[in-house]
Amino acid sequence: MDIDIFAAYESNVRRYGRSFPTVFTKSLGATIWNEAGKPYIDFLVGSGALNYGHNNPDIMAPAIQYLADNNIVSSLDMYTAAKRNFIEVFVESILKPRGLSYKIQFPGPTGTNANEAALALARKYTGRSSVMAFTNSYHGMSLGSLAVSGSASTRQLGGVARHDVIRVPYENYPNQTFDSASYIDHVLGDPGSGIEKPAAIILEPIQAEGGMNTASAPWLAEIQRICRKHDVVFIVDDIQAGSGRTGDFFSFEFAEIEPDIVCLSKSLSGSGNPLSIVLIRPDMDIWNPGEHSGTFRGNNLAFVTSAAMCKMWSDRKFTKAVEGTAVKLQEHLDRLVAKFPKCIEQKRGRGLMAGLKCRSQAVAGRVHDVAFENGLLIESSGPNRDVIKVLPPITISDDELDHGIAILDQALQEKTNGD
Repeated sequence: MDIDIFAAYESNVRRYGRSFPTVFTKSLGATIWNEAGKPYIDFLVGSGALNYGHNNPDIMAPAIQYLADNNIVSSLDMYTAAKRNFIEVFVESILKPRGLSYKIQFPGPTGTNANEAALALARKYTGRSSVMAFTNSYHGMSLGSLAVSGSASTRQLGGVARHDVIRVPYENYPNQTFDSASYIDHVLGDPGSGIEKPAAIILEPIQAEGGMNTASAPWLAEIQRICRKHDVVFIVDDIQAGSGRTGDFFSFEFAEIEPDIVCLSKSLSGSGNPLSIVLIRPDMDIWNPGEHSGTFRGNNLAFVTSAAMCKMWSDRKFTKAVEGTAVKLQEHLDRLVAKFPKCIEQKRGRGLMAGLKCRSQAVAGRVHDVAFENGLLIESSGPNRDVIKVLPPITISDDELDHGIAILDQALQEKTNGD
């Protein structure tokens, strides 16, 4: 299989091609195939951008017809029929059933565009410059998003200073005895803390790249209360954990909170097409016309596929199936934790956004390599790359899920036997 051209001409920065050294061609559902016809079960799903699987026919059929009819594809922020339909469906199928009321901003095609817009709006709204962000967080690769991300190596890569960023502990950091929410409340209210009131607090309900660290409902509710108390904008980065990944559409639904701003991207289009939005509390939508912009914020093909995806959430048969799949995945992972205590320290995550904290980076790396050899795509996360992310499509069939877990089981068994 010829991959020499990638080494010859693609930048050294490439990552996933090195992790999975093969050439992929076709994909459907939870399976992708390489040039030789070998199938792989996909527990990577484009790092969370393909929650609904590859080429989901219910999502792709409207897109195919849209293109065949010569409809507009790129439109800046002009009004189009596809954009109108997306807004109508998103409001009726996603926001209203959850009792949520937001204005919708289209900032640009990627998650970091959404986070940058959210941070800028919070600063404009409050007139303050600093932002409070958490340990082990990840919010994107553009400069503002890098600044509020927790990874030192990532920030250094971008040459980003930590000016105007207040780093605080996430829940259960550095250990379960430390009450990070009380600490935040105290320093914001204490004039002697040396910490100025920030414009916003930004957080991920599940820190995917940070190691699948999961916030509890009481902690999230307390952070929201603290924001309200101190007049700080509460931003939830739901880019990877949202759009159905945990089993609910928003990853924070279980906590019964209502953030001031919500950022969505990755699987928002349902198809892998780039799309991001910022959901803004209506009274906070103080942008002047054209004050924030982006060339590719009018991706109409993504509007079409996202509308098709959002309609699925009005189908109780679909949501019940997703709930059932989440339960099955958690049961599978509980069994693996019990079976391989020498390899796995604990299970992390929630619903269909799950992870296995390994005893070492070496364990995670070996399991990754063996799984790939046997036809399963997984990746690791965390500051030490020792957490195996398990992200099957939320639409995966029982047989595909069982097959993927069997390959993961085999990889863990080979690692155990090798020791």
